[in-house]
Amino acid sequence: MKNKDQLRKKFLALRRKKYFEVSTHKLNKLIYYIKKKNKIKKNFFIGIYYPSNYEFNILKIVSNFKNSKAIFLLPKLLEGNLMKFVEWNEKDALSVNKFGIPEPFETKKKNHLPNVVLVPLVAFDNYKNRLGYGKGFYDRYLHKLIKLNKKIETIGIAFSFQKYKKLPTSNFDFILNNIYTEKGFIK
Repeated sequence: MKNKDQLRKKFLALRRKKYFEVSTHKLNKLIYYIKKKNKIKKNFFIGIYYPSNYEFNILKIVSNFKNSKAIFLLPKLLEGNLMKFVEWNEKDALSVNKFGIPEPFETKKKNHLPNVVLVPLVAFDNYKNRLGYGKGFYDRYLHKLIKLNKKIETIGIAFSFQKYKKLPTSNFDFILNNIYTEKGFIK
C-alpha cells in the first residue's frame, strides 16, 4: 500500500494532467441537495473554498443561490495551522495566503459556523475518507465544528478520477458525510 505522501504526489499530478472545467449543469444535483436540506432555515451558511492548484471549481454554485437565504463563507488561515470561515461574496477583494490561496481579508464581517462545508481534496475512497494536502487544516476545523454542531454536513468535492480503492487513515482524519464529483454523489 502506498503511503499518504506517495498518494498525494500521484493524485496532484493526475489532477494537473486531467483537470477540466465542470459545467454548471453538472453541479445541479449538489445545488438542489444543499437547497433542499436547508430550506426551512432562516439563514444557512455554506463553507466553500476558492479553487487553486487544479481543484474542482465550485464557485459557479454561488450564482445559483442569489435569491436564497444562503450566506457563503471562505476559509481564512490562522496561526498554529488553524482556520476559520469568514462571510464572503463575489465582489469582496481577497488576499493571498502563504500557500498562494485566495482568502478573505480580516474585516468587520462576522465569522460564522457553516451548516454545510464543501471540502477540497486530493483523493477519496468509497469509505468517504479524504486525502488532503497534509497540513490538517480541514481535519482540525471539522473535528472542532462537529462538536459545536452535530448536524453539520461535510461534502468532499473532487473529480471522479481522484478516487482510490482504500486510503491510509489515522485517528486525526475526518470522515466526510458525502463525496460529490462531476458525475454526482458517490454511492
